[in-house]
Amino acid sequence: MIWSLLQAIYDTSVPIPSEPEILEPALDDVEYFHVTPQVYQLLKQQERLGGLPAAYRDRLKLKYDETVRTNLYIHYENERILQAFEDSGIAVIPLKGVRFAMKYFGHIGARGTSDIDLLLHESDMKRAEACIRQFGFTCEEKPIRAHFHRSFSKPLAGTNHSLTVELHWGLLMEGTSSFSIAPFWREAEPLKPYKQVMELSEYHQFYMICLHGWKHALDSPKYLIDIVQLLEVSGDRISFDRLLQDASIHRTYKRIASTLSVVYKQFPYLEARKPLKLANRRGNWWYYDAGRGKKKNALLRYARFLQYQWLDFDSPIHSLAASIHYMESLVLFRKGVRTNDQTEV
Repeated sequence: MIWSLLQAIYDTSVPIPSEPEILEPALDDVEYFHVTPQVYQLLKQQERLGGLPAAYRDRLKLKYDETVRTNLYIHYENERILQAFEDSGIAVIPLKGVRFAMKYFGHIGARGTSDIDLLLHESDMKRAEACIRQFGFTCEEKPIRAHFHRSFSKPLAGTNHSLTVELHWGLLMEGTSSFSIAPFWREAEPLKPYKQVMELSEYHQFYMICLHGWKHALDSPKYLIDIVQLLEVSGDRISFDRLLQDASIHRTYKRIASTLSVVYKQFPYLEARKPLKLANRRGNWWYYDAGRGKKKNALLRYARFLQYQWLDFDSPIHSLAASIHYMESLVLFRKGVRTNDQTEV
């Protein structure tokens, strides 16, 4: 199982499993959830790759090299867009993506990505759309009510895939919180050598990554890995007291508490690394086996869905708004309209 491998990677007092009966299903999960680059890079940084049999090392490196090639292309497109925004005087903050992989995982290919996410002021959206259209991103997805981003894509030559640019002006669905993006902009700093291109503060990077993981119901280990990696790199400079206080004000407290509760449950070594002081731990209905594993259980999936869809909100009004958004997304899904905010039961 993947967790025995991931826990050993982050808790270096635990040896990397070497038994085929453990490694084989763990690597199957690593590939299934597309976290091969993270696993390979972290083992390489720790000089622990040698502890794996050669066949498993080669298996990891093959997928890692594929990610490097893909990310190099996405990085090229990303930098062209950022330069265009810079030249046009459009303030922008890259979210996640290749730059996130380089800064927090240590290499351009250390974390797979499939699109380009950019945060903008809503007032700049029209100009930003014009900028990305000049690079061929002309396939616009249908706008969805209460969403916080617009998506534009273009086909990748020689493949059946496309590359998507998501232009965000927020991080959460409208009506589901009292969240404001303004503090994220106020504390952002210029990303050299640009003046208009900014990067989030370490604190807001962590806040955003927690919200991002929650938005996807933590349905893949990659969301937990992102959070743990940020704690490893920036944990000493991230204030949980401030995070929980801000989350209370923004009415995102249950979402943050639920997310961190799950992460700390799966990575118990974090209690010593950076203690999490929560009066009540949430996320008790999150189980890896609910969605994958030998104990795959539909009842557990529905229990987790119940918590995610109705109980992780600080206000009944916000829960109702989220439920309405979810029902609307199901209608759109049946009509063939793709949304990035659906959580399938």
